Amino acid sequence: MAAHDAWALVCRLFAGGTPVLRATLPPREASVLSTLGKAVKTTVVDQSFVLCPHCQQHRAQVWGDGRGGRMCRCPDCGPVTVEAADGAALALDEDWLRQKLRLALGIESRDGIDDLGGGVWRLGDSRRSPVLLARNLTRVLHEPALLERVRVRVAGGEIRLITPRSSAARGSPFSAGVEWLVLEERFTFYGGAITFIPSGPSAAPAVIDPTAPVNGPFSANFRWATLPNISDTPIQFTQGQAKVFEALWSFKGEATTADRIMQRAGQKSDKPSDLFKIKAKDKGKPEPAAQHAAYGALVITQQRAGLYSMPCAAVALA
Repeated sequence: MAAHDAWALVCRLFAGGTPVLRATLPPREASVLSTLGKAVKTTVVDQSFVLCPHCQQHRAQVWGDGRGGRMCRCPDCGPVTVEAADGAALALDEDWLRQKLRLALGIESRDGIDDLGGGVWRLGDSRRSPVLLARNLTRVLHEPALLERVRVRVAGGEIRLITPRSSAARGSPFSAGVEWLVLEERFTFYGGAITFIPSGPSAAPAVIDPTAPVNGPFSANFRWATLPNISDTPIQFTQGQAKVFEALWSFKGEATTADRIMQRAGQKSDKPSDLFKIKAKDKGKPEPAAQHAAYGALVITQQRAGLYSMPCAAVALA
């Protein structure tokens, strides 16, 4: 339940778009803050008013007590001392959310994020479908020109729109050509990353544990690998990286040329390692470093012969 509660807090903070006082968090939400790690950060808010530290029911104005401390006057509790922690606030690192959603949908890093204004972002393209993230559905419904601007750039591609759950919509509020992905329902938080939940019967197992090793150290779709020697949590790969691992797996541990591997993976790069190189802008980031380390641990390269193999595939099939 911790992962479920953590994801619910992320979605609530994103929908609100403003910091919240830590003291106002329900016990279940407060208990998952350590699980969220860098997703939630401390921030500074206007502390001229605070919730009463005693009853947590009334907002009261804060003033100095003349001795270096602070006080507030609650309608029910009267004068109450205000500590520094009473004004502590938390905010969602929205850049973290956008980057994790891109990874969950297999959006390659070469696609940038476009801020369309008013709480709407274009995250990039996933399988030729443009992906939009909006803080609320009403904003997009009231300004359909946002969707038309995206259609012009990607002709024929279905738009995937991600927003928090909305009481203003029942069923699908859009016509054909727009897929609405409800943030709380179509994504989940697990192992420090965000996972996309496909529609259909396969969705239920994904909620339980989409990272579970099925093919050796890999998940069923090769988007995750469990490698305790490299990472304490499962490592998530981009769609292209997963295709390379899946292709290598299909050769059952036999050494194979780069062109056969990349052809089977459907990738345009010359060799498998190209997809695992750490770009200059990603140096120091944990995700690319873990992906690069996983490739080095799992794939054996015979440089002179130009051959590549993945021994764990042979062991798993033995």
